[in-house]
Amino acid sequence: MSRKKKPFPVLENITITDVAAEGKALTRVGEMVVFVPFAVPGDIVDLQIKKKKHSYCEAEVVRFIKYSNVRATPKCEHFGVCGGCKWQNLPHEEQLKGKKKQIYDQLRRIGKVELPEFQPIMGSVKTFEYRNKLEFGCCNKRWLTKDQVASGFKYDNMNGIGFHITGAFDKILPIEKCWLMDDTHNQIRNAIRDYAFENNLNFFDLRGQKGLLRDIIIRNSNTGEWMVIVQFHYDQEGDEQKAKALLQHVADRFPQITALMYVNNQKCNDTIGDQDVMVFKGNDHIFETMEGLKFKVGPKSFYQTNTDQAYLLYKVAREFAQLTGEEIVYDLYTGTGTIANFVAHKAKKVIGIEYVPEAIEDAKVNSQVNGIENTSFFAGDMKDILTDDFIAEHGRPDVIITDPPRAGMHPDVISVIMKARPKRIVYVSCNPSTQARDLQLLDAEYKVVKVQPVDMFPHTPHVENVVLLESKNNELNN
Repeated sequence: MSRKKKPFPVLENITITDVAAEGKALTRVGEMVVFVPFAVPGDIVDLQIKKKKHSYCEAEVVRFIKYSNVRATPKCEHFGVCGGCKWQNLPHEEQLKGKKKQIYDQLRRIGKVELPEFQPIMGSVKTFEYRNKLEFGCCNKRWLTKDQVASGFKYDNMNGIGFHITGAFDKILPIEKCWLMDDTHNQIRNAIRDYAFENNLNFFDLRGQKGLLRDIIIRNSNTGEWMVIVQFHYDQEGDEQKAKALLQHVADRFPQITALMYVNNQKCNDTIGDQDVMVFKGNDHIFETMEGLKFKVGPKSFYQTNTDQAYLLYKVAREFAQLTGEEIVYDLYTGTGTIANFVAHKAKKVIGIEYVPEAIEDAKVNSQVNGIENTSFFAGDMKDILTDDFIAEHGRPDVIITDPPRAGMHPDVISVIMKARPKRIVYVSCNPSTQARDLQLLDAEYKVVKVQPVDMFPHTPHVENVVLLESKNNELNN
């Protein structure tokens, strides 16, 4: 029989000193770094250590002795339980300082490359209702707080639509109102919930892999269009009819939805990249506009989730590219070709490469819709497409713009980039730590000359960063 571990001691009268990664705050106790969620610099607290490692530990606040002068009042009723907006208790100006410091620390510590002075971080135009896409899980197990569990409390209806809780994949925190997107999305989501309750629809059981109502994706655009995708899991005869009755209810209640779609997803996960998405009403896409250009966005398309900030982000990328109209540009991880089409009028030719075939088809349509004739797009794994033979066929790039997913670039892709020897590389990243790793690999041939952080996601620790690299080979730069 194993002995119970003694609880870690409570640290008393501790002052929180800084912000850290993942939306946490930190302090130091002797040589030990302590990470603390939902605290801000200047808070004086008692801490209960929850996990201890060699050089750091994680703790929770058990008592606030004094609140910080820089603390903000969270706007959302779900703050502190929902893990989405962990910095709502921190003023936006302080969030920007923390994000800039995070980028600098990661580029310096992980990248170990020479860095220029950073340009001031671009704060988001909107701090609430700035997103154009949200996804909600539907689950038959709603999240209960520790106090509710201890008391044996249970809701009469344990079904819920909301966000998954970190560390509890099979449970959902029901969301009544989320401030990240135009309030219409709250009305749509809650209408689906109410209809499902009134008509006794089964919510999905993530462990049992059964239940009709599974997931909801809501998108909108700056053209006023709305897209809703409802994921179902047909278990028995009659489920399809129930699903279509729900969709008809949504269509009747919300005529502003221009693309209402659905999926019968029988997989173990909620990704729809390999699923058939069916149109129930309207179109299979919506359009975004940017600087006079139109961009088609389908159900599987990647498009930056903060439309206003995406425009600023892409303007930075275009400025860093220093195009004169004579350059061949490669746009890696092009998505729906937003950057490629955005810079095309200033380039000789733009080659876009993306893993998702449907996104590439949208990219081609986006060029056609906008009358752009100097772009070409290719679908497939980046490391398989971007080969020496490909470059020989399409021309050596003068500029490479790369906007990879959070995992960064595959080493093989970096190797091909180095062989391609572009004069400039514009690296757009949503994850400064993997960007820093890639910069270290590129450092043999390229130096970092500009760094521009862009705040895309207020109230979260996430940040975009644009880096301009120039070849160390002077002959290429002349």
